[in-house]
Amino acid sequence: MTPIFNASGRPGWKSMLRPISRDKADTLLLLVACSLVLLPHTLHLPLWISAAAACMLGWRAWIAFRGNRMPPRWLLLPIALFTLPGIYGTYQTFFGRDAGVALLVLLLTFKLLEMRARRDLFVVVCLGFFLMLTNLFYSQSILTAVLMLAGTVAILTTQLSFQYTGVVPPLKQRLKLCGLIVGLATPLTLVLFLLFPRIQGPLWGLPGDAQGGHTGMSDNMSPGNIAKLALSEEVAFRVSFDAAVPARAALYWRGVVLGNYDGRTWSRLRLRNRVPLTVRVEAHSPLLHYRVTLEPSSQRWLYALDLPQSTPQLADYDTSINADLQLQASRQINERVRYDATSVMSYRLQPDEDQLALQDWLDLPPGFNPRTHALAASLQQQSDDKSVLVAAVLRMFRQQPFRYTLEPPPLGRDAVDDFLFDTRAGFCEHYASAFVVLMRAIDIPARVVTGYQGGELNPVDGVLTVRQSDAHAWAEVWLRPRGWVRIDPTAAVAPERIERNGSPATRRPVFGGLIELDLQRQPWLGAIRQRLDALGNGWNQWVLNYTPQRQKSLLEALGFTRTDWSMLTLLMGAASGLVLLVVVLPLLWKRRRVDPVEALYQRLSQRMARFGLARQIHEGPHTYAARACAAESRLPPKKQVALRRFMGLYEQARYGDHGSAQGGSERRRLLRQLKSLLTEST
Repeated sequence: MTPIFNASGRPGWKSMLRPISRDKADTLLLLVACSLVLLPHTLHLPLWISAAAACMLGWRAWIAFRGNRMPPRWLLLPIALFTLPGIYGTYQTFFGRDAGVALLVLLLTFKLLEMRARRDLFVVVCLGFFLMLTNLFYSQSILTAVLMLAGTVAILTTQLSFQYTGVVPPLKQRLKLCGLIVGLATPLTLVLFLLFPRIQGPLWGLPGDAQGGHTGMSDNMSPGNIAKLALSEEVAFRVSFDAAVPARAALYWRGVVLGNYDGRTWSRLRLRNRVPLTVRVEAHSPLLHYRVTLEPSSQRWLYALDLPQSTPQLADYDTSINADLQLQASRQINERVRYDATSVMSYRLQPDEDQLALQDWLDLPPGFNPRTHALAASLQQQSDDKSVLVAAVLRMFRQQPFRYTLEPPPLGRDAVDDFLFDTRAGFCEHYASAFVVLMRAIDIPARVVTGYQGGELNPVDGVLTVRQSDAHAWAEVWLRPRGWVRIDPTAAVAPERIERNGSPATRRPVFGGLIELDLQRQPWLGAIRQRLDALGNGWNQWVLNYTPQRQKSLLEALGFTRTDWSMLTLLMGAASGLVLLVVVLPLLWKRRRVDPVEALYQRLSQRMARFGLARQIHEGPHTYAARACAAESRLPPKKQVALRRFMGLYEQARYGDHGSAQGGSERRRLLRQLKSLLTEST
């Protein structure tokens, strides 16, 4: 049929609607598979690399559509070399995780423009599989697993499509076949996951990259630190309680205790006057047991409900609890960890604290905040009762025009003076810092405690999620005879945090913050998010947190007390063999049985093809034999006679009245004759 052209002489749009050739279809399928592989990497690659990869893919698609020649090497080589300075300028190296992944992305797209032989296709497919694995360097979430599964099916479908030499099945059928292949591999994958000896620590971390991209509470506090952290919606940790979840107002997650103040920044106290002693806690409520799944933070701090009663145990970490009941690990936490914790909610902490040690919690830098010291002096004249003075300061915060905001005005050298008397606007660190300074000026031992407050309970799985937006700071003061008492001056100013920029309970950013969902106006979105959170938490607990200890517990529950490498290897081999047997046997059972008569006919056709007499698809036995024995045929006369006898006997056995219904002895006789004639004719 003549193509339809437009006025410019080019093929019109009607011609573009016609079915495309197989080469174009296979090429476009390959480009779609490569796009699925590259798509997740756009979240962490520089914009110029993503744009370059997109241009290369578009260029290759244009070549496929137009049927143009591949670009010459003299054009591709300068373009490829031009990207190398860009890689080095971006990462300052050609090695490491990020630079290596960027090079692989560009290598894959350039290779698509250089495909000239069948081996180039396999290079692209192998690059696609390897590049897809590098997604795990950046994320091991369930969404990443789903995207990688889709990419695997797409690449397998592409590889399968290029293998067909005759009629190609429809795309739907090819996708179904590749899905079946992945499904058949799933049971063996599950066995390997459960029984392969586990390696403690992050499998996908590389030196120099393990500590990048994490956020968390630091070991110091200055105005604005926690406010910036509270803008993040990243998960800090998740908690699963054995009993009912305490009220939100009681959820104070103790982190770092700060006692040293230089006039602007709070840091951990170097205890000069403290003597070793045993921390005495008088519990006035039952112990509360729970499990914490802590996200990577690049910090050493562990978090527990105020007040922790034991030191959590972590695999490959030494943990400790100091005299301030601050939990910490022996090194930075750069992978997700899980630990059991125990706390008491009602208590008296150190009611008999050593007076010499209390002096460390009274120090203030000289020459700072004169107006605050004057206020403290006037308060001291009102009462000798320390509890009354604490209540007076809280009443001042509550009754005077103090504001709670994430965007406070800047403060000068005398930060506490500026906050208490001028700006009167701040976040939790402003109130905690000012309160502790004022307490120390009144001669009341006080310290700042940083951590998290609150959390969001997911009704789907009953897990409490604490985010960075829940970061908080409060104070502790020592009062006789109560000991250390928690005081939250922020609660006196804004108990509901009404001036916060977006409530974490009602607004959630998605797609990297490009869109913000208002869950209060769209409650159905909140229900979906809760289910997704529960699904993600389950993935973290049972897949990513499948540690050697959990593997050992699983095997012990199954009755295997010895869990060394030799036992694991034996169990893995036995289970893998059993799974393969279960998977393969049904396939063999359903395998189509070939008629021995038909098998001999197929073998004859293959041998005749060596003489240049390949059987055509439309030819029957009689027509095929006539063409093979024609005058121009090079087949010797003796072989022609044997061939005609073979075809006649085959027609009798295959299509005659006595075909498959013949007795066993007669059928065996025909098979022997056909085998003999097969040898004579070829």
